Amino acid sequence: MSILDNKIPEGPLAEKWNKHKAAIKVVSPANKRKLEIIVVGTGLGGASAAASLAELGYKVKAFCYQDSPRRAHSIAAQGGINAAKNYQNDNDSVYRLFYDTIKGGDYRAREANVYRLAEVSPNIIDQCVAQGVPFGREYGGLLDNRSFGGVLVSRTFYARGQTGQQLLIGAYQALNRQISKGAVEMYNRHEMLDLVKIDGKARGIIARDLVSGEIKRFGAHAVVVATGGYGNVFFLSTNAMGSNGSVAWQCYKRGAFMSNPCFVQIHPTCIPVHGDQQSKLTLMSESLRNDGRVWVPKKKEDAVKLQKGELHPNDIADEDRDFYLERRYPSYGNLVPRDVASRAAKERCDAGFGVNSEGKAVFLDFKYAIDRLGKSVIEARYGNLFQMYEKITDVDPYKAPMMIYPAIHYSMGGTWVDYNLMTSVPGLYSIGEANFSDHGANRLGASALMQGLADGYFVLPYTIGDYLADEIMTPMADTNAPEFAAVEKEVTDRIEKLYNIKGSKPVDYFHKKLGQVMWDYVGMARNAEGLKKAIEMIKEIRAEFWKDVRIPGELDNLNPELEKAGRVADFFDIGELMARDALDRNESCGGHFREESATEEGEAKRNDEEFTYVSCWEYKGEGAEPDMHKEDLVFENVKLTQRSYK
Repeated sequence: MSILDNKIPEGPLAEKWNKHKAAIKVVSPANKRKLEIIVVGTGLGGASAAASLAELGYKVKAFCYQDSPRRAHSIAAQGGINAAKNYQNDNDSVYRLFYDTIKGGDYRAREANVYRLAEVSPNIIDQCVAQGVPFGREYGGLLDNRSFGGVLVSRTFYARGQTGQQLLIGAYQALNRQISKGAVEMYNRHEMLDLVKIDGKARGIIARDLVSGEIKRFGAHAVVVATGGYGNVFFLSTNAMGSNGSVAWQCYKRGAFMSNPCFVQIHPTCIPVHGDQQSKLTLMSESLRNDGRVWVPKKKEDAVKLQKGELHPNDIADEDRDFYLERRYPSYGNLVPRDVASRAAKERCDAGFGVNSEGKAVFLDFKYAIDRLGKSVIEARYGNLFQMYEKITDVDPYKAPMMIYPAIHYSMGGTWVDYNLMTSVPGLYSIGEANFSDHGANRLGASALMQGLADGYFVLPYTIGDYLADEIMTPMADTNAPEFAAVEKEVTDRIEKLYNIKGSKPVDYFHKKLGQVMWDYVGMARNAEGLKKAIEMIKEIRAEFWKDVRIPGELDNLNPELEKAGRVADFFDIGELMARDALDRNESCGGHFREESATEEGEAKRNDEEFTYVSCWEYKGEGAEPDMHKEDLVFENVKLTQRSYK
């Protein structure tokens, strides 16, 4: 039995959001001034939410662990942002964006949430253009579009290869305006370490000043979590090294359900791993697949020569190149969804056709596009990405193909939220990548920026009022209350316990061991035996961590190793829950590929009869196995079919 109310409104799909906005409660301007909201995280979701809520009149406290909101990881997004504008007159529509997103997520997302995302997407572009975001334009001055994986239209707006950066600057400007007005109190270099509940409602947080080491209490009428995903559980990912899942995990331990944690995205176009001392991986934008062709040699002997450095890729004739995505998926070609492209690359490399010294890479070749369009056109489209690639690899992609390989990139799973974006804890909201709501089992490219800004600018500012309308007579949370004192003591006790272990191995030693287990058994391909093994191995590494980790420096001072230790301690628990969720979901869907559930051609094979649901995990205490609840997914507007991109 499900104990969850997703609050999805009744009525036709295209009318749900407008009807819902008309039905929910509203807070008057005078009463908004009485209410305080904490926003944790200042990426696209957090910055847009904090700015919008402050603009409405709420008092906002915003927190980020970076030294500036502008350093949030949203800045790293490259390729673009989707919106159903149909500027190319190629038959795009709100419904087509909705359908592509549902299908791309392998039918494991809510219809209502995804349709709302598509519905508000055009507003995002208007908002960002008004802010001065320098989207790419055609010669006549109109906004340009490019294509991304899993779709047959061009709906992606972009700012060269640095779209996330430009969008974040826009949101940062809006946030700074509110900071200058005194409507937002900005707390840089502060990390949320726990959630405080009073009478069952989220009423504040405990945070650590990362410069001084001081533990502080902050109260509010509602808390909004916008802290991104947990991909760094794998150690090597495209995420910033500071990105972590700790805030979402602390909320989980305070009663917020965690949904679909096994759904993580493998991005097919990343610079391959080079050596065992690497600390992160670098993304090459999916937009490159518009003009780059993916291939490996047809002959295994050519692949062996490439691996040994005895052959240059330009010396392999076209007829001896296997453009395997174009061969397998003629309709979509190189622009199949990320999960499909990633598994295809892994299959070719596992078969012995990999092209780097480890046999773990394929080529992304721009020779054909340069011949067709000219170097200047390609340089205008992707110049900064090509420059980045050359700086890292010392290979000029104008003259030789890029080498790419899949890597961990995004978390589709996350905190469970209802249609209002509120978690199972009243007054606690989760937006952007931190929640589970919009992408199902696989996110389409250029949709992360869309979701973050949709939630922050156009959804949360409406829905949070429905809750806060009943809180206008509630006084400000007293940070001297016993609930705050109790949670602060738990936080300080945990920090002191970590610091006083005084073991022999650094934090990264354990993080790398965990990451290897996750990649080997909870990565691109999973099976029951491996997942059970992973759960036991994670328990062993965690036990070793709590006995033998070494944290240098001072307890009450700037101490990056102490910060890292707390995050890695949470990664052990997150990794175990991911493996449990993957073990329970005995089907293949999107980025979750169970070897026991595959078609004859090796594609993901869903089991709709048993697994058309959202898994919702409930924390039951330290060392206890969590309970799983199920939110059934109901499809009234699309027909569930086995995905095909052929």
